Amino acid sequence: MATDAHSALETFSQEDRRFPPPPEFVAQANVKDPQIYERAAKDLEGFWAEQAKTLTWRKPFTKVLEWDVPYAKWFVGGELNLSENCLDRHVKAGKGTKVAYHWEGEPGDIRAITYAQLLDDVSRLANALKSLGVQKGDQLY
Repeated sequence: MATDAHSALETFSQEDRRFPPPPEFVAQANVKDPQIYERAAKDLEGFWAEQAKTLTWRKPFTKVLEWDVPYAKWFVGGELNLSENCLDRHVKAGKGTKVAYHWEGEPGDIRAITYAQLLDDVSRLANALKSLGVQKGDQLY
């Protein structure tokens, strides 16, 4: 039985069909440059340094990539705030009413959470953690 499942998974991992997205989806995509993969392959660090400019850095990175095989460190020395980059900036840009997270459960349960709602939830969670004595630098696991 286990070998049958393994065999089936191996079959699925050899998928070579392509499913191109519909033209209307492509038209609204963030990435418009068809040579983006070539640019990244030619200058990996330059490419990712350019991409990193789209984020708000609390402390700028000093080095894009530090590679000591098999370990890699990206954006060495840089600091950013995840919530600020994922939520705050969208709310500040006037997109607070836009859906940030759409969930569909079973049997047909649906929930759409906007950027503003999610930012409010994250802020409430942060304040709850602070009230419990959790401080910057604490590791929660």
